[in-house]
Amino acid sequence: MAEGQSEVIDGAADVVARLKSRVIEHCLPLWSGEGWDAAAGGFVDRLAADGRADRQAPRRVMVQARQIYCFAKAAQMGWSTEGRAIALKGLEYLLAKAKAPDGRPGFVFSLTPEGTVQDGRRDTYAHAFVLLALASAYELDRDTQIRAEIDALLAFMDAELRSPHGGFLEGLPPSLPRRQNPHMHLFESMIAAFDATHDLALQQRAGDFYALFLANLYDKQTRLLGEYFEDDWSRIAPVIVEPGHLAEWVWLLRGFERITGCPTGQRRSELLQSALRYRDGATGCLLDLGDADGTIRRDTRRLWPQVELAKAFIAQVEGGEADAAKEARAALVRLERHYLSHPVAGGWYDQFDSSGASLVATIPASSFYHVLCAVTEADLVLS
Repeated sequence: MAEGQSEVIDGAADVVARLKSRVIEHCLPLWSGEGWDAAAGGFVDRLAADGRADRQAPRRVMVQARQIYCFAKAAQMGWSTEGRAIALKGLEYLLAKAKAPDGRPGFVFSLTPEGTVQDGRRDTYAHAFVLLALASAYELDRDTQIRAEIDALLAFMDAELRSPHGGFLEGLPPSLPRRQNPHMHLFESMIAAFDATHDLALQQRAGDFYALFLANLYDKQTRLLGEYFEDDWSRIAPVIVEPGHLAEWVWLLRGFERITGCPTGQRRSELLQSALRYRDGATGCLLDLGDADGTIRRDTRRLWPQVELAKAFIAQVEGGEADAAKEARAALVRLERHYLSHPVAGGWYDQFDSSGASLVATIPASSFYHVLCAVTEADLVLS
């Protein structure tokens, strides 16, 4: 075993408790304080390396939605007495500023720091996270107005974004290539929306994405997930592999199995084994990009694939794989030691090169969604 991999075993027994404390004591206060623009409203997109908000950066709607999810989830877990209020404050800003501000339906892609339209595209990936935010907020109070927003968003996507070839367009205006990534997050959001509403129509929508996964996204021969496609779902060669997405689908398939009873164990095991082909030998971390033959195309390593690897092993624990608990804790220790050891309490490093040097100077808000989700899952399953 490589030195970096043997090292992570130390501290694994109580890593979940440490990460839970970190989220409660440092992450939530940082991102609700410095991470919220008290003057103009909205969550900031990133912090500088010293922890100060970059208030001049555009506000991506995807980030607004992810932060709403984080604070709603923290409230649901009992981790934040202010989480509900912060989530609803964020949702109020999102609906007021990003929903149809130019008179056209749907949510814009990004806002200026002042809250005007920066980029008016209707991006499907961003809409997936708006749905996740709405589902998380709805679960707090079962508010009928939020449920109406869920239905309106789904109606917009059905009317404007559906592709005649299955799934959804990249956005408006349409563009190529088509990607699996927006569909993966729509799958996630449909599962969350079903959990929040218990509406069988949303369970069926989740099933549509599972069917798309089996028919078009997943290659049963290579046991790999395609990333880029032509309009008719033909794979674009050469096939690019993002190991983090392989791991992410493991967790999502377990969620689908939970809400439907549909067995997904075989595909989960295949995806996880494929993801592990792309690990860094020194640290045990997932690398960013590979080829279908297992060759590494980019030996950098971002934060989010490590979080998704931990979630994948947690999903396997839920599915009855006893040995997966040890691997899940080891992945969480790697996350803690390599990425969360930032001098700003509640911050993180986003990406390293092969020598371990940090490649991103800022602290991106978008990563909080990954971190918080992994720690809540770990607390529920591993504690």
